[in-house]
Amino acid sequence: MANAPAAELLRQEIERTKAYREGRGADPRLAAAMKLLNAWQAERLARTYADLRADPRYKPATEFFLSDLYGPKDFTERDESVEKLYPYAIRVLSEHALQTIAQAMELNVMTHELDHVLAGVLVDRLKVGRRITEAEYCEGYRLCDNFDRRKHQIALIRRLGEDLDAVVAKPMIYAALRLARRPAQLAGLHELQDFLERGFRAYRHMNGAKEFLDAVETRETRILERIYARDPKPFRLDRR
Repeated sequence: MANAPAAELLRQEIERTKAYREGRGADPRLAAAMKLLNAWQAERLARTYADLRADPRYKPATEFFLSDLYGPKDFTERDESVEKLYPYAIRVLSEHALQTIAQAMELNVMTHELDHVLAGVLVDRLKVGRRITEAEYCEGYRLCDNFDRRKHQIALIRRLGEDLDAVVAKPMIYAALRLARRPAQLAGLHELQDFLERGFRAYRHMNGAKEFLDAVETRETRILERIYARDPKPFRLDRR
């Protein structure tokens, strides 16, 4: 998949996202559990990256990461606009822009797929009610038994971040993106355009993403490994 042309990669992710969206609301209990899980994870991510969010250099990139890449935000409008306007998008947007959107959709739908499975385990096997404890969350994570997919999720975060970082270093690409703003708005692609511009601005402001991406990859990998190792405090990053 990684070697497919950007337009084909985007088409594949559109179909995958559509399939997930059509099946996600079948069970009201599961839908409620997903909301509870999303809120729990949003709070966890805010704690994990509080230091980066407080750093002027990394604040925009951290907020973009938490809201647009790895957080609980609903991208239904963006994804549906991509689906409806795909033929136009592949003519108007650059190869780099299409690749970035495709990778963002891949990360987003994979995150939702994994969380959907986790929510099912929390409800059906652990009988979670109105709140999730840290112990229940970690036990549910282990019961899902998808360590390799979670590792791949972290790898996608790194790959997308590196792609954004490489693109923003090329002034002509950023200029082309800004010139595409009006055509994108006229075509109904404003959600896509806003997403791309937010990402570009955040990464340009950071002036080099290696340290930021190192921190994200290291922290998420450490947490994942500690959960599977049954560490009683897997989210305490001040411990070695």
